[in-house]
Amino acid sequence: MTNDSGRRLADAVAARLEAGAAMLRRFGRGGHGNGRVLILGGVRSGKSRYAEQLMVGYNHVVYIAGGLPPTDDDPEWAARVAAHRARRPPHWRTVETADLAGTLRSTTTPMLVDCLGTWLSRVLDEVGAWQQEQGWQQRVDERLRDFVDAWRTTTVPIVAVSNEVGSGVVPATVSGRIFRDVLGALNTAVAAESHSVRLVVAGRVLRL
Repeated sequence: MTNDSGRRLADAVAARLEAGAAMLRRFGRGGHGNGRVLILGGVRSGKSRYAEQLMVGYNHVVYIAGGLPPTDDDPEWAARVAAHRARRPPHWRTVETADLAGTLRSTTTPMLVDCLGTWLSRVLDEVGAWQQEQGWQQRVDERLRDFVDAWRTTTVPIVAVSNEVGSGVVPATVSGRIFRDVLGALNTAVAAESHSVRLVVAGRVLRL
């Protein structure tokens, strides 16, 4: 290969890499184009704050909280929810619902879902997974397929936060193993239908 042909090949490769990087940047910044972004991370990793930062450029945002609403019986959970609410801009609209698929299909403004882990815990409770009720696997599969389908067909900018699981020891309880396995599968399915996936570790963001 001559020097000229080698330079042309290198220039072509560089141009394609830059085009790909530009596409990821376009999808990844709040307020700039449409896109589906999945944010993964461990507990207290900064994943929710990072997801919120991606949405600050939009005039209207629907914040979808899929976990159980706070109650007086669990003050620690109520304090966590209150801290999240206090961080949100006043012009964001909050929707607390377990029907993520229906909300994604009906909402016409940018969305932030926080988080898939708490939503899945609620779904597993509703379908009887913790008690191993007959047919719970089929019921949870239907709920997850419905959500992934809604995620894939969403046309407005959307960011979803989820817990990264499976990096630690095997959970000692059946319910813990069910949650880990199902959430891991859900994260994989959502990532496959996303324009961009980010992993947040100790406040640092890695693009996957």
